[in-house]
Amino acid sequence: MATSSDVTSAPALKKPPKHASAPGTGLPRIVPRRHVGRWLTAAVALLLFAMAVNSVVRNRAFQWDVVVRYFTTAAVLDGLLLSLWLTAVVMVLGFLFGTVLAVMRLSANPVLRTLSWGYVWIFRSTPLLVQLLFWFNIGALYPTLGLGIPFGPQFLTVKTVNLLGPTLTAVIGLTLHESAYAAEVVRGGILSVDSGQTEAAQALGLSRLRTLRRIVVPQAMRSIVPAAGNMLIGTLKGTSIVSVLAVHDLLYSVQLIYNQTYQVIPLLMVATLWYVAITTVLGVGQFHVERYYARGSSRALPPTPLQRLRGQLAAVRHRLGSATTADARPAIGGDR
Repeated sequence: MATSSDVTSAPALKKPPKHASAPGTGLPRIVPRRHVGRWLTAAVALLLFAMAVNSVVRNRAFQWDVVVRYFTTAAVLDGLLLSLWLTAVVMVLGFLFGTVLAVMRLSANPVLRTLSWGYVWIFRSTPLLVQLLFWFNIGALYPTLGLGIPFGPQFLTVKTVNLLGPTLTAVIGLTLHESAYAAEVVRGGILSVDSGQTEAAQALGLSRLRTLRRIVVPQAMRSIVPAAGNMLIGTLKGTSIVSVLAVHDLLYSVQLIYNQTYQVIPLLMVATLWYVAITTVLGVGQFHVERYYARGSSRALPPTPLQRLRGQLAAVRHRLGSATTADARPAIGGDR
């Protein structure tokens, strides 16, 4: 039994500070942890970003008035349309041919597998510029192309120089190059589908082509779309390399202008801003396509940037409202 002296000698229990409990409840109030390092890092990053923007905006060497003047000229817009047309044609033809190569690679036929693997190996191993220059000078190897009986007479002959112009050469070179990468993208998407799906389709008596078209490919799109979107953006930027073939794309049109005006930097900025604008639009489209094909794989779809911004603003308003209410309660009720 504790005596009175023990009670008096025991250290007095400290009362919890007033700010440690929620007002009016007596329960401890949870104080969120303050991430000082995170805020300092964000402040430094914002400072560096502001310095970079200031150096670009206030640098007179960019000649922003010249950029605005040439941004929507007819020559630049014509080059932009050709770049967009070239990108669309190359992506459609590249994925059509790439899908055939992917199916060949997954075939049980060893000859088809070997040919598909060899094609992908060759066109992924050589630079795109080398391929374009090779096709542009194909006339040195085959001056004429003919149609006829092998090792026999030819019924139709045409000169290669008259057949392959710069634009057609760019389409052929870019398509053959992109189809090699598209084949690997499609093959990876097909392999990502669980093999049980194919076995179930075979048990139902579906043909191999119908299984691939109705069951495997729709599920593989979740893996194909992100890589295909990256390929689309890369192809748009890669079309600028056809300027070495004198194809009047966006970059070549800009080069023609600054070769006459000697305003190199502002004209390059015109091309840069157009590329940034188009790739931004393509990125937004890629996000919504990915969100569409994610409907069957996740219970909740990923929020759009607008929805994410609304959620963050609502969270900030909730925190401010909670802080205002917590500070106002003691002043109204008083301490007892």
